[in-house]
Amino acid sequence: MQASEQPVLRDIVLVGGGHSHVGVLKRFGMRPVPGVRLTLICTDVHTPYSGMLPGYIAGHYSYDEVHIDLGRLAAFAGARLYRDEVIGLDRAARRVLCRHRPAVPYDIASINIGSTPQVARVSGAAEHAVPVKPIHQFNERWLALLERVRRHAGITTIAVVGGGAGGVELTLAMQYRLRGELRSLGRNPDELRFHLFTASAQVLPTHNEGVRRRFEQVLTARGVTLHCQADVQSVTAGHLTTRNGDTLAADEIMWVTQAGGAPWLASTGLALDQDGFIQVNDRLQSVTDPLIFAAGDTATMVDRPLAKAGVFAVRQGRPLAANLRLSVLGLPLRAYRPQSRWLSLISTGDKHAVASRGALGFAGDWVWRWKDWIDQRFMRRFSEFPAMPAAGAGASPNAAADSARALPLSAEESLQAISAIAMRCGGCGAKVGATVLSRALGALAPVERDDVLIGLHAPDDAAVVRVPPGKAMVHTVDFFRAFIDDPYLFGKVAANHALGDIFAMGGEAQSATAIATVPPGLESKVEDLLLQMMTGAVEVLNEAGCALVGGHTGEGRELALGFAINGLIDEDLATVMRKGGMRPGDVLLLTKPIGTGTLFAAHARLAAKGRWIDAALRSMVVSNRQGAAILRAHGATACTDLTGFGLLGHLVEMTRPSGVDAQLQMSALPLLAGAQETVAAGIVSSLQPANVRLRRAVRNPEGFVGHPRYPLLFDPQTAGGLLASVPADRAQACVDALKAAGYPDTAVIGCILEQGDALEPITLID
Repeated sequence: MQASEQPVLRDIVLVGGGHSHVGVLKRFGMRPVPGVRLTLICTDVHTPYSGMLPGYIAGHYSYDEVHIDLGRLAAFAGARLYRDEVIGLDRAARRVLCRHRPAVPYDIASINIGSTPQVARVSGAAEHAVPVKPIHQFNERWLALLERVRRHAGITTIAVVGGGAGGVELTLAMQYRLRGELRSLGRNPDELRFHLFTASAQVLPTHNEGVRRRFEQVLTARGVTLHCQADVQSVTAGHLTTRNGDTLAADEIMWVTQAGGAPWLASTGLALDQDGFIQVNDRLQSVTDPLIFAAGDTATMVDRPLAKAGVFAVRQGRPLAANLRLSVLGLPLRAYRPQSRWLSLISTGDKHAVASRGALGFAGDWVWRWKDWIDQRFMRRFSEFPAMPAAGAGASPNAAADSARALPLSAEESLQAISAIAMRCGGCGAKVGATVLSRALGALAPVERDDVLIGLHAPDDAAVVRVPPGKAMVHTVDFFRAFIDDPYLFGKVAANHALGDIFAMGGEAQSATAIATVPPGLESKVEDLLLQMMTGAVEVLNEAGCALVGGHTGEGRELALGFAINGLIDEDLATVMRKGGMRPGDVLLLTKPIGTGTLFAAHARLAAKGRWIDAALRSMVVSNRQGAAILRAHGATACTDLTGFGLLGHLVEMTRPSGVDAQLQMSALPLLAGAQETVAAGIVSSLQPANVRLRRAVRNPEGFVGHPRYPLLFDPQTAGGLLASVPADRAQACVDALKAAGYPDTAVIGCILEQGDALEPITLID
C-alpha cells in the first residue's frame, strides 16, 4: 500500500465489478484525479468477461483467461477493494450499506452489478434451478455437473430455460464440452439429452431472421430438443412444467431468462423500471439522485432503452469514467450516445461463430477466430498495465493545494484541506482531533469484562484493570503500517497479529490499548478511516474476549495500527507454553501456511493474483486462540507464533533455549497459494535480507539453496500460524483436531533431535 501525498477530499464508490466499472478503474489508474479516492465494493475478487464465458464452458479457455483480476486492477488504479455484499444505500447520509462491515461513505456512487435472474417469479425455480448469475455460483454448479456426468453411467438430461443468446450459447457450449468428456472416457456421447425452452416463437428473438434460422438448424443438427412458446411455469426437484402443461424430467435445470435488477435496489428510493433496473439519463446519472450513476445491465436509459448486451456495458466504461470525473470536479457532464446497431458474435460451442448486425449475418470458423482476437485484446487491457509513477512521485510541492482548489469544497472543507496540507505540528499537536476521535470511537462496542474497572468510554486518563487472584500478567505489543487498502480488514489482521503472542504462550487475552496513525485529511474522511479500522479490530478483540480499554491516535503519512495486549496466565506457570521446552523425539507442527511476506511484496508490484492475496488474508484473520488451546491439550512442549523472523528464525529461537536440534522437511511445508511462484520471480519482503542472515543456522544449506521452497524459510509472516513441538504419540490426534477446528493446512513439518556436536541446529531434508 503506497502512501499518497494528497489528502483524500472526495470519495467515489463503485458498487460491483461489471464491465463498465473495470473500464472506470483502468481510466482512473491511467489518469487519477488528485484528492479523489476510488473504492470498489464487490463480492468476488475476479469478474468474468461475458463474451468469453461460453468458450470457458466449452473448454477453450481457462478460468484466468476469462476473468479480470479485480485485485490487480484495483491496485493499479490506486483504488480500495472491499470484498463484501452491498445490501442497500442510505442516500440521506450518503453511505453504501454492506452486509458484513460498516457502511461506506461516498460523495459519488456508481452501480454496475449486472442483472439477476428472477427465479422467484417461477414457482420452485429458486430452489431447484441453477441461475446463470452470479457467475461464481454458476461455475461451482457447472464444475459439479461436469464431474457428475463423468461419474454417472447412463442418460443425463439437461434443460436450459431461456432462448436468447445467453441460453443458446450456454446450451451449445455445455453440450460440446460434455460430449467431448464422454468421448475421452470411451463412452457414448449420446447419453446426453439437451432441451432448450423459450417463451418466444423462435430462439434469439432480438436477432434477424437469418441468424435465428441458422441457430435453429445448428440446434437441430446437434440433437438439442427445442421447445418454443414453452413458458416454464413451475419447477420441482428434477422436473419442470410449461404453461401448456408439458412436463420434462431433467437431471439439471439451467436458468438463463427473466433477468431483473438486484432486489436491494427496490429499497433505495431510486426510480426503477418495471424490471427493477435503475432509470438513468443520457449522462448515466440516476434520474432521482444526481450523486448516483449506473451503467451496464443495471441501468435503463429513459430516453433510449438499450438491449441488455455486454457491448453496451463495455462501451459505457469511457463515458461513465468521464462523467464521474466531471461530476466530482463540479463540471458539466457529457451525454452518452449509444450506437443504433451493434455487432453480436455468438459462438456455437465448437470454435465456430455467427455474426449478427442489424439485418446482416454471416458465419464460419474465421468468425470465431475474429471473436477470439477481439476478446483477447479486450482482456489484455486489464492484465497488462503500463509502468506508472509511484504515488506522489514527480508531484510539485503545491500539487496537494492545487487539487484542493480544483475540487468544489465547502468553506469548512477548504479550511480542513489547507490544514491537512500544511506542515503539521509534532508532539501532542499531532493527535487526531477530539471531536473526530469521539465520533469514530463512539460507535465501537468493546466486550465488557468484570475485571475492567475503567475502560474505553470513561473520560479518564488511563484504564484500570484488575488482575484476578492466582493469575499473572502476560504483556505484548505489536505495531505495523498498513499493507492493504481496506482499513476494516487491516484492523482485523493487526488485532489478530497482536493477540498471537498471548495465545502462543497459553494465555487468555484480557485487555488491549491501541496505537494508531492516520493520514491527515478532511474530518469526515479521517473519522471514517478510524471507524472502519477500529471496527475490524474490535470485532477480533471481542471474539477473543479481549476488551479494548484505550489508546492513542495521531497523524502520520501512512496508516498504521498496533496494540499493547495484556493477558492472563496461571501464576504458577503450569499452563504456560514457551519457546524453550522442545524434547528429542517431539514432532514439529505448523498450523497455517507461510508466504505472506513475498505475496504482499508482489501485490505492491502488481505481480500477485487477486485470489492469492484473498486467500492470504483469509488465513491471516484466522485466530490462533483455539489452535493454542488444542496444542496445549495435546501436551505441546513448546510453542511460538510465526511473525517477522520467518519460519527458520522462530525455529532457531526455539531450539537454542531447548538445547536441541531440529530436522525440517521442505516438502511438508504448507504454503499459501502463489508464494512459491512469487519467490521464484525474485520477489521478497524488505525484511527478507535480514532474515537470510540466519542461514548460518542451517547445517546443510548447500543442498537446498536452489530448492524452490528455500527462500520461504526466511519469509516474514504477518498474523502467521503457531509453530509447536508435540509428543510424537499425540501428534496425529493433534493434527486431526486442529484441522477439524478450522486449521486445514496444519502439517507435520519436522522432528526434534538430540543436540549434536555441530554448531548449526537445523538440518533440512526434502
